[in-house]
Amino acid sequence: MVANLSSRWDLSVDNRVGQLTLVVEVNRKTGASPQWAASLRSNILAHGTFPKAPYFLMVFPDQFYLWVNADAQLDRSEPTYTLDARPILHPYLERVGVTAEKISSQSLELIVESWLREIIHSENPYEDIDKSQHWVIDSGLYAALAGGKIEHEAIA
Repeated sequence: MVANLSSRWDLSVDNRVGQLTLVVEVNRKTGASPQWAASLRSNILAHGTFPKAPYFLMVFPDQFYLWVNADAQLDRSEPTYTLDARPILHPYLERVGVTAEKISSQSLELIVESWLREIIHSENPYEDIDKSQHWVIDSGLYAALAGGKIEHEAIA
């Protein structure tokens, strides 16, 4: 059976026991305000065709917006965490030789997938994590994703 791609997240992560834990929407728009991201999230969730998860991450080349316990919030609430994406994405962008302004949606999605895989399979103690990513620990996302499985929603 082929799933309807309009009802799929760009990326999702199940925790170590197979429960959907994180859903990710990737968008190459820059300059998206927290209010704009909240409105987009609300519009997406209003359709009701997407599976919900405790963590919702909206990724832009310059910002990450994370909602915690997002499965119960269908309103236009602002993100729990608003983060500068540049310190997180820069090493990946540098490796592939592209700028955030020139990256394709597919490439940005693959970079985010790589970053998530590093979190999922990390054996580093919390103290070794770069300070730009302490929010991953503070939000509980690091512990929730450890040992999990990422799903990349491929186009059939």
